[in-house]
Amino acid sequence: MSKFTSCNPHWQRFFPFQHWWPQVNASSLRADLLAGLIGALIVLPQGVAFATLAGMPPAYGLYAAMVPAVVAALWGSSWHLVSGPTNAISLVVFATISHLAEPGSEHYISLVLTLAFMVGTMQLIMGMVNLGTLVNFISHTVVTGFTAGAAVLIIVSQLKNFFGLPIPRGVSFFETLHQFVLLAGQIQPWVVVVGGVTLGTGLVIRKWWPRFPYMIVAMLAGSCSAYLFNQWLGAENTGIKTIGALSAALPSLSYPEFKLDTLRHLLGAAVAVTVLGLTEAVSIARSIATKSGQRIDGSQEFIGQGLSNVIGSFFSAYPSSGSFNRSGVNYEAGAVTPLAAVFSAPALILIVLAVAPLAAYLPNAAMAGILFLVAWGLIDFHHIAAVARASRSETAVLGLTFVATLVMHLEFAILVGILLSLVLYLNRTSRPSIRSLLPDVDNPRRKMIAKMPGQAECPQLKIIRIEGSIYFGAVNHVEEYLHDLAEHHSEQKHLLLRGKRINFLDVVGAELIAHEIGRRRKMGGGLYFYALGDAPLQMLGNLAFADQVGAVINFPSTSQAISALVAKLDPDICAHCRTRIFYECLALPCPEDMMSHLDS
Repeated sequence: MSKFTSCNPHWQRFFPFQHWWPQVNASSLRADLLAGLIGALIVLPQGVAFATLAGMPPAYGLYAAMVPAVVAALWGSSWHLVSGPTNAISLVVFATISHLAEPGSEHYISLVLTLAFMVGTMQLIMGMVNLGTLVNFISHTVVTGFTAGAAVLIIVSQLKNFFGLPIPRGVSFFETLHQFVLLAGQIQPWVVVVGGVTLGTGLVIRKWWPRFPYMIVAMLAGSCSAYLFNQWLGAENTGIKTIGALSAALPSLSYPEFKLDTLRHLLGAAVAVTVLGLTEAVSIARSIATKSGQRIDGSQEFIGQGLSNVIGSFFSAYPSSGSFNRSGVNYEAGAVTPLAAVFSAPALILIVLAVAPLAAYLPNAAMAGILFLVAWGLIDFHHIAAVARASRSETAVLGLTFVATLVMHLEFAILVGILLSLVLYLNRTSRPSIRSLLPDVDNPRRKMIAKMPGQAECPQLKIIRIEGSIYFGAVNHVEEYLHDLAEHHSEQKHLLLRGKRINFLDVVGAELIAHEIGRRRKMGGGLYFYALGDAPLQMLGNLAFADQVGAVINFPSTSQAISALVAKLDPDICAHCRTRIFYECLALPCPEDMMSHLDS
């Protein structure tokens, strides 16, 4: 079976674990088991926090870290990626579903589980048709802007829990700030103290003992302080509320809602979560792969994420994706194979059964403090500063994506960022750089260099270099340049085009080249190439352009091109030329005024 699947690429999609299974041994099992246990401890506070952020009962955050983590590990391509609930997806889930049902209600849970099924189906289809390369079109700048905006939304959404204010759920970003200002006089001081203790403890632990599970310690500190205040002053006087006890049970079977009207209402949210989830998972997998040296298959990762969400939707799991924190810890803990993520699920079940009743003592303010820590860690200040220094256009994309995340529905915000990024990319590629070239007289081999202003060039032969693809979006720019050459430098009837950096030539671009070849021939010259790649040559050699183009002259090197083309130049013009920029020109007789100058 292993021999058959290794030879069949289609079967490899269904049995990807055959690649790493031979590495499993007693040593790797011990390492993976330890890494899985550490991962289970870390996801416990995160799962509760992210479920709260998503508007789901806290236990559902832990359910999303069980079955989906196992499925994604076995059917993904990364050996260290750990899937489960994430902050960004949790926020998108809440923002897109909360206006359709009351968060935490039975209908709300049903919609979210249906959303997980839809997201998984989309991801699975994209993986099966090998669309893994699509994530390359989602720039890191867009993800950074969206994540920073999501972080701000997380902070603002938790203001009511951190300060104990009765701000309604589901209101917009600006309305939440407005309500916070209006209700500032009702801030509960003991609630703020509990949130502050949690936040401060987390900051201190993360700074001075970064390898320690700071979230767990911070939660314990906040819960203990809340318990003491309630015992001292009474819960009715402190205003401290808790999230309630978790269900000490395995995830129950669930069934997505397949009504056509429901699917239609969830379609926009499903697209946004699909794009965000795949971007997160593949980006994290590639980031860790740079350290581990592993090769990542984007399409296989799509399949793993898709299966995890489809199957997870039947086991009470809301949409999940790769987690950077848990994946990074998994790698640092010494995980060898994806079995580490597989082991984390049963370890988490055992931990939940042991500590579920203790969640009754976990204050909402402590959860808010934890989410503040999570949100602050989401903002990539280093990359934001680098983008601001490097590119105005990228800074604009980042800024607009950030603002869109705050003021628009999140399912549209990330799409706005992607569209802006693509528009900028198309704008850049629509204006490929075109440079005039001259031989470097100081170089013994007369290597071609860019022509500087004022430098003389051959009066009959123009040499240019196009840096970029000639496709429908760039045709107008290239056509204007070639038209100006023919109009203002009509004496340069011969044009030599360096094509090494022309990666792609579409039908419209080939038509432009064919037209230029015809124009040059009517002028009494020609259009020639050197170092033009196979793909553009194949397009020009298409039967559709055979009558216009004829035999394409493509020289393998500059020296061969110049040697052949100098022979085509008008000898009378060459006889009176003073530039002599080509070696071949040195063999021609010098003009009389140059001879007299040399004699003197």
